[in-house]
Amino acid sequence: MSEGTVTSADGTTIAYTAWGAGDPIVIVDGATAYRATNPLNQETAELLADEFLVINYDRRGRGESGDTPPYVVEREFEDLEAIIEQAGQGRPVTVFGWSSGGNLALNAAQDGVPIARLALFEPNAAVDNARPPLPGDYVQRLDAAVAAGRPGDAVALFMTAAVMLPEEAVAGMREQDFWAGLEAIAPTIAYDGRQVGDTLSGKPLRSELWNKIDIPVLVMHGIDTWPALAAGSRAIAAHLPTSTLTPVPGEEHSTTPDVLAAALRAFIKEN
Repeated sequence: MSEGTVTSADGTTIAYTAWGAGDPIVIVDGATAYRATNPLNQETAELLADEFLVINYDRRGRGESGDTPPYVVEREFEDLEAIIEQAGQGRPVTVFGWSSGGNLALNAAQDGVPIARLALFEPNAAVDNARPPLPGDYVQRLDAAVAAGRPGDAVALFMTAAVMLPEEAVAGMREQDFWAGLEAIAPTIAYDGRQVGDTLSGKPLRSELWNKIDIPVLVMHGIDTWPALAAGSRAIAAHLPTSTLTPVPGEEHSTTPDVLAAALRAFIKEN
């Protein structure tokens, strides 16, 4: 295992951890997650390190990575590209994205970031009434709460509107020790909102969305996950002509390192 940094196009420092050697796999976390809070990434990387170079990085504004305003979605494409340039050295790079990190990865591939394969776990989509759509002013409300010095309200909005937790459950979470850590990265929750865009609107995915993606795509969802998350994965897989939909053991928007490592290994070997 080694740690390092890369410099993104706008000068922002992006911190990463790497394991193993071989063709690279880059892991992109979803909303609120980063290296210090998602042990699944390290455990998965250690299982793959015999054959692959696995890189997990802190998205901008989280963990040990910097942030340079103003935010636009393209800055995170540049961050990912800087990581890929560091890892790739001319080798084909597989990008794996959790949840809204999968949306980011799709957006980056659409924008031309050099990715050989995409693997996604429960990327965000809602094209019917399987779940309530995100409010149309979701991102604006997140930004307003942070600007007004109320990061906890931004986190609460994310938990209720995006994660679909009951308000009473979120009220209890505010009393827990981990809440302060969520407030610290609250400004970045709107970043994911922008990456998700209108894919959680309850309307069919736009025909031009991701229409330039012609690389192999693996879309996974947990067999016992929340039904709305499985429905979203199915919608995205149906939208992408080069995709394969694979239900895997898992529940509540997650799976286990052994399941994920085996799925990624098989996908790369087959493509």
